[in-house]
This record gives sequence, structure tokens and C-alpha cells, in this order.
Amino acid sequence: MKGVKKQDLPYKICAECGFPFVWRKKWEKNWAEVKYCSDKCRGRK
Repeated sequence: MKGVKKQDLPYKICAECGFPFVWRKKWEKNWAEVKYCSDKCRGRK
């Protein structure tokens, strides 16, 4: 995702809270499996 503007990054909707969240570098290798925006939402599932 090098050289991509912030507004052009892919995003998803959190499965728990419904909040839209954008791609982060730490999710680069497993973006397809990311479902929750935070650890807090993942814990509430």
C-alpha cells in the first residue's frame, strides 16, 4: 500500500459495532480475515 493516499485505502465495517475502519499496516498480511475494528470489539463478540 505504499504511495496510496489515506482516503484511497480500503475499508471494512466492523462486525460488532458497525463502525467503518480503514486498512492498517499491521493487518497487511491478514486483511482478508480482519472482522473487528479493535480488541474491545473482538472481545465482545
